[in-house]
Amino acid sequence: MLISYDLGEYAFDLGAFFPMSVFDRITEVRVRRPQLILQEAERRKRRADLAADGRLVLLAADHPARMLTAVSENPIAMGDRYQYLGRVLRIITSPGIDGIIATTDIIEDLLIVQALVREAGGPVFLDQRVLLGSMNRSGLAGSTWETDDRLTCFTADSLEDLNLDGGKVVVRVCLEEPELTNRTLEYCAKAVSECNERGLPVFIEPVPVAKVSGHLRLKRTVIDVVKVIGVASALGDSSRGLWLEVPYCEAFDRIARSTTLPIVVVAGAGTDDPTPTLSQFADAVRARSNVRGALVGRSVLFPGDDDPLSLALSVNAVVREGRDAEGAIDRLMASRNQNLDALTKWLTR
Repeated sequence: MLISYDLGEYAFDLGAFFPMSVFDRITEVRVRRPQLILQEAERRKRRADLAADGRLVLLAADHPARMLTAVSENPIAMGDRYQYLGRVLRIITSPGIDGIIATTDIIEDLLIVQALVREAGGPVFLDQRVLLGSMNRSGLAGSTWETDDRLTCFTADSLEDLNLDGGKVVVRVCLEEPELTNRTLEYCAKAVSECNERGLPVFIEPVPVAKVSGHLRLKRTVIDVVKVIGVASALGDSSRGLWLEVPYCEAFDRIARSTTLPIVVVAGAGTDDPTPTLSQFADAVRARSNVRGALVGRSVLFPGDDDPLSLALSVNAVVREGRDAEGAIDRLMASRNQNLDALTKWLTR
């Protein structure tokens, strides 16, 4: 079912949800009251159980930190922080997904907005959410050192300082670049061990890639994905807190059978039609019992003229209600533009 038609009155209006005046207040807090970030982080109430029902739907919001800014034909769409943060807030301020994987700046922007809402007498939206800090971001997209992805963002200490629920690392395995790959394996193994010391879970995204004409290309085959899952599962001094973020490919049941670790699925690149993405999620979560959720990203944050929250809720319906793609789209169409005043009723008085 193609939904890239003219949505008319149902088209998402970011300004109605996240006025520019609210966006500007974030910078004012950063200049005048930067200590508010740590204060709000300390006040945040974390979940006692990371996945109480055994499932997780997470939003990835760490793209710009490694120069990933393109959406469709716009090469810097995610480089517009007003658009990017507003769409993140659209999803994270409403019930429907469990939490977010993000970099320091995004996490701290969210804490600032929550503090402003709290000060205005409104409800907090980060309590009981899963906040995961993205740790290695130096593998800049398109760079000659992309495989050498060092820990340039969160550390185990800063995850703890901001009262976060865990960390995330990416491991790009490129056999044509053994030295760079091996360094990244060391960085990530150390990060896992340091998080284990603090009782913090780590989400690892193992990515098999090949060097083609000077650029890295994802190897989305069962053989390649299974092999890197074996590598990622053994990183660090213990696997007790590990979750895997695994790219979708056909025969996902065979991929899931390569590990006992819980898996969240990363779908392929989105299009104007969400049906293929939703179908991938539906196929994967039914594959085996250790497939426990989904990781959504730019295709959900920037779904053409549609509401990011509606698409996020449709993914949640696949993961938690067992809906197929068609049933998930029914949920999407029924939930457009709900709760648009979540911020404005508190921050634009």
